[in-house]
Amino acid sequence: MASIAAAAPERGAASPLAVTFIVMIGTFMTVLDSTIANVALPHMQPSLNAAADTITWVLTSYIVATAIAIPLTGWLAARIGRRTLFLWSVALFTAASALCGLAQSLEQMVAFRILQGAAGAFLAPLGQAYVLDAWPPEKHGPAMAWWGVGIMVGPILGPVIGGWLTDSFDWRWVFLINLPFGIICFVLAAAALPQPVLPQRRFDMTGFALLAVGVGALQLCLDRGQQLDWLDSWEVRIEAGVAIAALWAFGVHSWLVPAGLLDQRMLRDSNTVTGFLFITLTGLLLVGTTALIPTMMQALFGYPVITTGIMQMPRGVGMMITMMLAGQLVGRGADPRLMIGAGFLMTAAALWGMSLFSPEQSAWPFGVTGFFQGAGLGLVFVPLNTIAFASLPMALRTDASAFFMLLRNLGGSVGISLGVGILARQMQVAHADLGGNLSPFEVPWADAGLLQALGGDAIIEMLDLTVNRQAAMVAYIDVFRLMAVVTLCFLPLLLLLKKPKSAEVVHLAD
Repeated sequence: MASIAAAAPERGAASPLAVTFIVMIGTFMTVLDSTIANVALPHMQPSLNAAADTITWVLTSYIVATAIAIPLTGWLAARIGRRTLFLWSVALFTAASALCGLAQSLEQMVAFRILQGAAGAFLAPLGQAYVLDAWPPEKHGPAMAWWGVGIMVGPILGPVIGGWLTDSFDWRWVFLINLPFGIICFVLAAAALPQPVLPQRRFDMTGFALLAVGVGALQLCLDRGQQLDWLDSWEVRIEAGVAIAALWAFGVHSWLVPAGLLDQRMLRDSNTVTGFLFITLTGLLLVGTTALIPTMMQALFGYPVITTGIMQMPRGVGMMITMMLAGQLVGRGADPRLMIGAGFLMTAAALWGMSLFSPEQSAWPFGVTGFFQGAGLGLVFVPLNTIAFASLPMALRTDASAFFMLLRNLGGSVGISLGVGILARQMQVAHADLGGNLSPFEVPWADAGLLQALGGDAIIEMLDLTVNRQAAMVAYIDVFRLMAVVTLCFLPLLLLLKKPKSAEVVHLAD
């Protein structure tokens, strides 16, 4: 550690713009890698000699390792220094990316992805803490907007970049592409990032163990649940039980033990706790939708991978536009609560628009609804980060940022699992409803004997494919409509948020 820490001499505060740019590179790499490998899984499977139900561990191992390592950010930053931890994280993440690109078996890939996820887990919360410390309070809105581009747009661009690299080169470049960016980020961070002095504290081993077990079990439950038919499997039952018990014990422990892994001062701050709830919902809506839409476009509408990825771009464009706008509005003293409310209303409207999709539509509804959903979530992210951290002292920012990232990731995992699970069940229900109406009593030409005389099995198979397609469309509509309703149900939580007072903003700068 000392060798990397010595890579840059101690210096005063660097340019806030330089600090933001540097941490954006690191943040974007790690967030991008959470989704960039998704489209490459079919190409990895034969190369790694993996089965269809085990290749998903390439994704799960990264997510679980990231979720377990994130809570360590605050303690490690105080223990070895924020800059030192950032440098170590970039170096190990870059090295692990190279090893992933060179992996020859599934076992090697999973091991390297665990290392990659654990190393990269610290970069996003450290980046957020650096941005908040580098800029004065009145500039936090615009600064968080620029930094948030990497956090929010990364999952959207991941499938686009991953699909292009896989089709144009090889799936290994999905990981090897990190090498030049990792080296650039390390060199710039070693030259410019400051080393703030943070108060030392003891390590809450009990809290970390409970949280690690709870988060790990929850991630496994969510990932394996759909494959094993959820609670029909004893494995999923055990994982769900362990997750509930461990996370409940962690909550009680954090509330009763001072200076624990989750500091009591964060739990007593209504803005921070409400921000935790909202960022969970944001992750659910963003990651859940980005997991469903590409599958829908390819399976139901027949779009190729590259086109599907390109059609996700309007969501990222809308997000970047409103992030920049929200940053300016926050900097001019606008009420963050109004922007958060407007953002969620826009998101709910976009999701409701998705529930109006038709199997015969063109591509433009995907772009329009995606743009407005991205715009809504972008309008939420900047003011939410600003108001959630407004009354927290600097010593708690790294911890709060870590839990923000943790809950965003968990929200995304829940969004994917719930979306896929509800989609599968609604497809069964819709198929039964539609198929039940195709009887000689309802439709005269649906008589099996008549169909056999007209064309035999070919017509029956074609009819079944049509019913399957319509059932899938109905199921997607149900999921999007449910997401819209859930979004609206969260709006009353805005009443718990308090607009930051001038005294709190001054305190934030201390």
